Amino acid sequence: MRRIPHKYGHFVFGIIQSGMTSCIAAAIASLTFLDDGQFLQNWISSWLVSWLVMLPVVIFAAPLIRQAVMKLTDEQS
Repeated sequence: MRRIPHKYGHFVFGIIQSGMTSCIAAAIASLTFLDDGQFLQNWISSWLVSWLVMLPVVIFAAPLIRQAVMKLTDEQS
C-alpha cells in the first residue's frame, strides 16, 4: 500500500482533525432531531457543510497555532 509522504502530513492532519471535530459538533447540534426521526439526515448534511467550511480554516490556521504554541511554551519546563 502506498503511503502519503511526510511533507504532506500537515494536510492529512487537517483533513482528519477537521473531519472529526465537525462530525462531533454536527452530531451534538443535531440531537434535537432525535425525536423527529431526522437525526441522521440532519447530522450528515450538517457535517458535510461544516467540514467543507472547517477544512481550509484548519489547514491555514494550524501552522499559525503551532507557531504561537512554540512561542508560548518552554522546552525546559
